[in-house]
Amino acid sequence: MYEPQIYSTASCLMIVTMLCWGSWANTMKFVPDWPFQLFYWDYVIGVVLITILAGFTFGSFDDGPTSFVNNLKAAGPTEIAYGIAAGIVFNVANLLLVAAISIAGLAVAFPIGIGLALIVGVILNYILAPAGNPTLLFTGVALVAAAIFVDALAFKFRGSESAEQGTRGIRLSVLCGLLMGSFFPLVTRASSGPTGLGPYAVAFVFAIGVLLCSIPVNFYLMRRPITAEPPTSMGEYFAGDVREHLSGVAGGAIWGLGAICSFVAAHAAIVGPAISYAMGQGATMISAAWGVFIWREFAGAPVNARRLLAPMFILFLLGLGAIAIAPLYV
Repeated sequence: MYEPQIYSTASCLMIVTMLCWGSWANTMKFVPDWPFQLFYWDYVIGVVLITILAGFTFGSFDDGPTSFVNNLKAAGPTEIAYGIAAGIVFNVANLLLVAAISIAGLAVAFPIGIGLALIVGVILNYILAPAGNPTLLFTGVALVAAAIFVDALAFKFRGSESAEQGTRGIRLSVLCGLLMGSFFPLVTRASSGPTGLGPYAVAFVFAIGVLLCSIPVNFYLMRRPITAEPPTSMGEYFAGDVREHLSGVAGGAIWGLGAICSFVAAHAAIVGPAISYAMGQGATMISAAWGVFIWREFAGAPVNARRLLAPMFILFLLGLGAIAIAPLYV
């Protein structure tokens, strides 16, 4: 299988992760009238398909013990269970994130939800597999936490939603962040030990966990939405047009590509899971940029809300910069 041998290559993979994880939700914007629950069925299909494609290409450069199929055959049941559990935890968190986006927009749901996930994930991953300079790593985490706080203030001052909807959007984002920060440590456990899963195999097992969880949870959310949208049905899903279905598949494939790059980078000894995950969650800054500059989610907002956006981006950039150089100053 392919894996990076030097830090610069691993850095490129982490940047791809950041771009993918911060951009996939734009595909929801292309179908604004498509309920997020229906979008999510196609999203899951995209995640599964991209992990299979990566497994049989980059994960199968040779027929050695670490190749995709051989690795799956040799993996222990405990490691596979951890991989599936990671997919389940991620899936619940991601459904909450998608719901939060539909209420609060990209510029708010991502920085609060995924920024909080960065903090939780880095701490848990560092406990499991410490790597990099801890001072730089946790200074970066503190700066990201400050950026999240500033973003929440900007959302509060924006005032374009009702008080109830605004509170719901923030609560969903926070709950998403707590769960989203917990899935990567499970991936780390699934990849540990002599019978651990390699990055391509764990991505596939993870995707199966996402699929298994989506069936009961998404069906439940179709009947009992957690947003203000009315209930929906599979009849509406099958009545969707090609653009609506392809948008979901594209969103899942983009996120899945980012996950594969993150898992591969985390597998490199010089990087480790804590730094790979933290850099990937730089997606918060990417998604906020999409929301602010492309989708104009703060257009017409009061001055006291808009003036907080620049400090938010600066804090994110400083935090991510500290995290990025942490492996170089051990």
